[in-house]
Amino acid sequence: MIIAGMTKMRRPIIAGNWKMYKTISEALEFVRAFKSLVVAATHCDIVIAPPFTAVKALADRLDGSNVEIGAQDVAAEAGPGAFTGEVSASMIKEAGARWAIIGHSERRQYYSETDQTVNAKIRAALAAGLSPIVCVGERLNDRDEGRAEQVVDGQMAGGMRNLTVSEATSIIIAYEPVWAIGTGRTATPQTAQQMHAFIRSRVSAMFGDSVAGGTRILYGGSVKPDNAATLMEQDDIDGALVGGASLEAESFARIVNYKDQR
Repeated sequence: MIIAGMTKMRRPIIAGNWKMYKTISEALEFVRAFKSLVVAATHCDIVIAPPFTAVKALADRLDGSNVEIGAQDVAAEAGPGAFTGEVSASMIKEAGARWAIIGHSERRQYYSETDQTVNAKIRAALAAGLSPIVCVGERLNDRDEGRAEQVVDGQMAGGMRNLTVSEATSIIIAYEPVWAIGTGRTATPQTAQQMHAFIRSRVSAMFGDSVAGGTRILYGGSVKPDNAATLMEQDDIDGALVGGASLEAESFARIVNYKDQR
């Protein structure tokens, strides 16, 4: 069993999820400022997930830099096919993205995504060579009623159902307590660490200690420049999935450079 507190050897990931913000011109203006602020950041992977419309433009502009591009979603269908409005994993990959966020709480809440949908999207992303960032997390009533771990366990069991050990090694998990997204409320570092350790234990039970020890687990819930370093000090927190604070170049750069904030 993987024990919380083991020495971290996993490479951190700081990912920005822009949601439905920034036109192509606004996105390009952002990266012009952002690149120089993080050019010396060699301690982590840096990912920006813009709207689909800006994926290709940003991937081209950031080619050769230390900043990579992800998509905020991916179609469950491999395609091609008559799936109006969907964007396949292979299309995303060809546009220059390497990563794909899957199962974000807003997709689950507003667009009725289920664990079964998440599972299909993971498989589609992996088949195209994208690295899935799979989101799990409980709502406030789940936590208040003592069901937080039960909810997260169910999301993992359903979303990662029937994956092989090899497939599981390519997955990044993002724990996002829904009650802390866009509310200004943040789980304490201790609360976040507790859930991250639980998630790692579940990965161990599903895929073995070796996979669990290498799985990168990100925290996503009102991450800001002033709390990023403290969160990253926790044994099982391997990075951050950043929302609002990733929309401003200096703010996001400070989170990427969290070691300088200590």
